[in-house]
Amino acid sequence: MEKIIHPEQINEHPEWNESYYLAFYSKDEKIGGVSRLGFKPNKQEGMTFLFLFLPDGSAGGYFQEKKIKEFNESLKVAGMTHQWNQNGTWNYKFQGNLIIVKNPEDLPEVRQNPQLIERVKKVEMDLTFNPISKVYEYSKYMTKESLELGKKAGDKHWEQIAKISGVLKVGEKSYNLKDVMGQRDHTYGVRDWTGVGNWLYYVIWFNENLAVNPAAIISDDGKLSTGGFIFKNGKNLPLKTIKILDQQFRKDNIMPISSELELIDFNDEKYILKAQTGPIIPVPFKTKEGEQSILIQSMGSFQLNDISGGYGTFETLRRK
Repeated sequence: MEKIIHPEQINEHPEWNESYYLAFYSKDEKIGGVSRLGFKPNKQEGMTFLFLFLPDGSAGGYFQEKKIKEFNESLKVAGMTHQWNQNGTWNYKFQGNLIIVKNPEDLPEVRQNPQLIERVKKVEMDLTFNPISKVYEYSKYMTKESLELGKKAGDKHWEQIAKISGVLKVGEKSYNLKDVMGQRDHTYGVRDWTGVGNWLYYVIWFNENLAVNPAAIISDDGKLSTGGFIFKNGKNLPLKTIKILDQQFRKDNIMPISSELELIDFNDEKYILKAQTGPIIPVPFKTKEGEQSILIQSMGSFQLNDISGGYGTFETLRRK
């Protein structure tokens, strides 16, 4: 397992951060979630969010920012803890109140319009992350050009796939998760949400023997910074190239509808990946100068060549 924190890499940039991300989905219970912890030592800030995509199509959200006195291996902000263990497993624990909205796209609007809140539920989460893949580090297999273009999205990026088990309780309803597919990532470096152009990042599971994790940043002049891997039969295969064949958006040119990618791995095997979004949670970012970006969190459906039934996260960042 990689080192958990990297204080020796902290530079003077106020937006330098180290972050930890979890995504999971239960096909049986039809419930999925994404969580992030982020730490900005130069600002003494910590943040966390938890988004749940619920079986009835609604969504719940929790977001907190806190002052932190010290950046250390205690990965906790407010009610969320990402706990690493020496044996390579992780535990993800949460206690707090989630705001639930009927339409997931309304979640960012609840502060301005509380009437959008359908209900508030106490949520308890206690999940165990049991890895089924080795840790994959993006930059080892990225070109110099991709690394240069991707500087505003972090310097290092690790991914790992797992089976996740535990209990997720939403109000009085308990979901018992048993060996559902999940994935974590870990990054450090400068993260400039409004300065990287546009990106896509998918975490896709077909089964315990096949998963895909492509990522690409698209600069204003159309250049690509790409990375990622295919997990096949117990091995991580780096992606050599990613070509965006098609991306469809709504009339606002922000909310995604679908995409089609061509992936070529380091064995020169080619794949066509087709993706469709599911329910969408938009997360807005705005600078003091008025620059705006929207980060889209969604659970999508995927097809790889003639293999259908893929599921997982469909994430895009779009600059307004």
